[in-house]
Amino acid sequence: MNDTRATIEEFYARIGAGDAEGATALFAESVDWYVYGSPAVPWVGRLSTRAEVAEFFALLPERLERRAFDVARLLVDGEHAVALGHMHQIVRATGKPFITPFAFHFTVVDGRITRYHAYEDSHALAEAVS
Repeated sequence: MNDTRATIEEFYARIGAGDAEGATALFAESVDWYVYGSPAVPWVGRLSTRAEVAEFFALLPERLERRAFDVARLLVDGEHAVALGHMHQIVRATGKPFITPFAFHFTVVDGRITRYHAYEDSHALAEAVS
């Protein structure tokens, strides 16, 4: 089985099961993490360590209530994978919905996620946070 595909499928299985610690364990110690967005959204931006990723996943359920999260396609090319899908979440602080298609770009090296770049409707997220 393709190492990249298996790693990303396992990542989504752990996230879906609410296993943030297990999902974090799939990341390398050093990671290129980037979620583009407004400075008004406290959880977007760059991260560079597994410990920061662990904090992100630990705090995310306090910030967002997941209503739907569906990966429609997982495209893999060597060490690169792109997950395409749609999500619907509620921002807990405001009660507003955040509904968007997404594309997440991963890089997997030696079975560890070394890159995670998120592409989603950052304007819709900023609106839902404010």
